[in-house]
Amino acid sequence: MSATAARSGCGMSGAVRWGVLGTAGIAARAFLPALREAGGGTAAVVAGRDLSRAEEFAARNGVARAVRGYEAVIEDPSIDAVYIPLPNALHAQWTIAALEAGKAVLCEKPLCLTAAEAGNVIEVARRSARPLWEAFVFPFHPQTARLRGLLAEGAIGELREIWSSFHFTMQGTENIRLEAALGGGALYDVGCYPVRLAHLLFGGDAVAGHAVAVKGEAGVDIETAGVLEFDSGRLMLSCGFALPFTTYTRLVGTGGEIRLTNPFHPEPHDGLEVWREGRLVARHEPGEGTAFSWGIRHIHEVLRGEAEPRHTAADDSFGTARSLDMLR
Repeated sequence: MSATAARSGCGMSGAVRWGVLGTAGIAARAFLPALREAGGGTAAVVAGRDLSRAEEFAARNGVARAVRGYEAVIEDPSIDAVYIPLPNALHAQWTIAALEAGKAVLCEKPLCLTAAEAGNVIEVARRSARPLWEAFVFPFHPQTARLRGLLAEGAIGELREIWSSFHFTMQGTENIRLEAALGGGALYDVGCYPVRLAHLLFGGDAVAGHAVAVKGEAGVDIETAGVLEFDSGRLMLSCGFALPFTTYTRLVGTGGEIRLTNPFHPEPHDGLEVWREGRLVARHEPGEGTAFSWGIRHIHEVLRGEAEPRHTAADDSFGTARSLDMLR
């Protein structure tokens, strides 16, 4: 067992038993399939405010049982880890509750709506000695390891600029992403991805930032464009709910650039290209498996005491939240 695992009370044997708070679409579409792909864990229970809806979700998605109320999962001594895909405004409340109940937590992004809130949640994680991850899972994917390796090797010289977009076309108007009271808006929903990428690659906190936003009728941003300045470079980001899907990203260095079609959730048809002087010089496939499955596999290794935790909220989430504050 690793020293960190011992301090955190990890080192469990057998399958990690997960509880899911809520019946969000991302749990069915991304988390639960990735849990099956990763192995080493089981979806033991899902909680919902409406029991019949939770039971239907459980039956449809292979979850062992359903319960009414999120407290029922948090207070269940048989549950090792909790996944929280609730609306953004509820993340802090239920992450704190799960940590204080002794659970490991994987909370959907953004972890919190402000840096002050994130700092409070991270302090609870430290005090409770439980591992906490914000569900930016792309840092665990082999494509990200390849990307960081190329930068370390000087494949494009010194990284100076990141141009990154995350757009998709939202269908309809009945969507929690459009509700201000629930922490909606494009910056929180998808703009946070380029921000997290910039923190990962520049290796420090932003020193300044500003943005312009187009607000919808509900009062949340439906499109945002902004700039974050770091000591060694800058991020130019664009995000929104009104354009066709894209996550196209360029990393521009002093000696070339790297282009990625999807740095956040790469599929087999995506890839990473190195360009110099306007010419393609190398192309790398993204690798096998989803980013979510790689992230869950790592969490299982940590909880079994087989690995030191990487990319935890304590390491990364406060700086990301502070940058989002700059851009709001």
